[in-house]
Amino acid sequence: MDDNMKHYLEKANVLIEALPYIQRFNRRIIVVKYGGSAMVDEQLKKNVIQDVTLLKLVGFKPIIVHGGGKEISSWVKKTGMEPKFINGLRVTDAATMEIAEMVLNKVGKELAADVAELGVKAVGISGKDGDLLKVEKKYSGGEDIGYVGEVKEVNPKILYDLLEKDYLPIVCPIGLDDNFDTYNINADDAACAIARAVNAEKLAFLTDIEGVYRNPEDKSTLISELRVAQAKELIETGNIGGGMLPKLNNCIDAIENGVSRVHILDGRIPHCLLLEIFTNKGIGTAIIEDNAEKFFV
Repeated sequence: MDDNMKHYLEKANVLIEALPYIQRFNRRIIVVKYGGSAMVDEQLKKNVIQDVTLLKLVGFKPIIVHGGGKEISSWVKKTGMEPKFINGLRVTDAATMEIAEMVLNKVGKELAADVAELGVKAVGISGKDGDLLKVEKKYSGGEDIGYVGEVKEVNPKILYDLLEKDYLPIVCPIGLDDNFDTYNINADDAACAIARAVNAEKLAFLTDIEGVYRNPEDKSTLISELRVAQAKELIETGNIGGGMLPKLNNCIDAIENGVSRVHILDGRIPHCLLLEIFTNKGIGTAIIEDNAEKFFV
């Protein structure tokens, strides 16, 4: 067998490996929280859009929930203000809220255009559209951090309508309170709330870390598959800290509220979504129910 034929057979084997995953998740909803370096690096951004578009074209129903913190901070500085944070949360006064909404909607429309360029219909919406995200004011350790909201209710009808009409929804994390005031929402929290509301089969977080480690100091301890009880144990024993702690708590909350699997992926790896969803080994950490069947074969 010549080298050319071997090369083509390798391609065929890749497709065959993906087949059971395509069959299993066909017509199922997958929520992708898009953030980190994958939003800043143009090539990584292109890879993510290609991945999500491919998921759509092979029969999945993806929903993108995106952040935009770095771009918001950049625009805040352009206006002569300094970004402020309390306990890691952005202080969002009225002027900052106006900038955040402008930037997040801009990011969403740009992503929709990138998806459309690959031949898939996409719609960039805000949590304000269709009464999608209802919020209440969020505090940080009792401190007022301005127009920052905690999701208290999700009305997914607009998402179902878009999916039914074969659109790919792209959601920016902005919501309204009971007085119809506008609030910024942490994108991880928004993605988790949306995934619960639509009973997503999968929720994938694109981050700037490889996944969850048993020992954060030892890169060889990356956990490919983590059950909820094990995740809680890692938190209780103090093995999880920093930005991973709220993210892992979000993952546990999603699983306990109907999401089948949650993935924490390194968005800096090209095509990380495809590698995690369509290959036997995966590359990040998959969080699953305690009684779920083994995922990787």
